Amino acid sequence: MTKAKEKLTFENALTELEVIVEKMEDDDTTLENSLSFYKRGVELLQFCQKELEAAQREVSVLEAGILKKFEGIDES
Repeated sequence: MTKAKEKLTFENALTELEVIVEKMEDDDTTLENSLSFYKRGVELLQFCQKELEAAQREVSVLEAGILKKFEGIDES
């Protein structure tokens, strides 16, 4: 399976971001390559932010359901 066809995961995006940072820190990287790396990095960052926001929403929903169950328990 080619990289373009693989489903991007949060973990894969973070790993790719780390590789991009390493490449951009390389003194031999051209301006053109740096710009390309930067653009891809922005895409990956936006993807990661969306994934984190989705996870936060899911946790909030789960916590709300759990808290309602605990509130309904009689403590006597």
